[in-house]
Amino acid sequence: MSMQTPGQSSNLVEVLEKILDKGVVIAGDIKIGLADVELLTIKIRLLVASVDKAKEIGMDWWETDPYFSSKQATRDLESQNEKLLERIDQLEKRLEAPKK
Repeated sequence: MSMQTPGQSSNLVEVLEKILDKGVVIAGDIKIGLADVELLTIKIRLLVASVDKAKEIGMDWWETDPYFSSKQATRDLESQNEKLLERIDQLEKRLEAPKK
């Protein structure tokens, strides 16, 4: 096992800083076939970048994904509540309307 020197760790920090600043895209396809018949294709795309760089290039899906964003979950709940309140109002109006 080798010992790391301060120079090695600073080089690693510099490399990570550059990667996060500029961004790195890794792309690949996995294809599974049998007797020249393609059965399955998996496309893999990986982007490694800082949040700021990702936003700069238009990638901000985590802001609207309810799994990652409590803001989106809150907006979804508010929208559902509004729809339910409208539906309750409609049902109450039906009940109050005179029967013929």
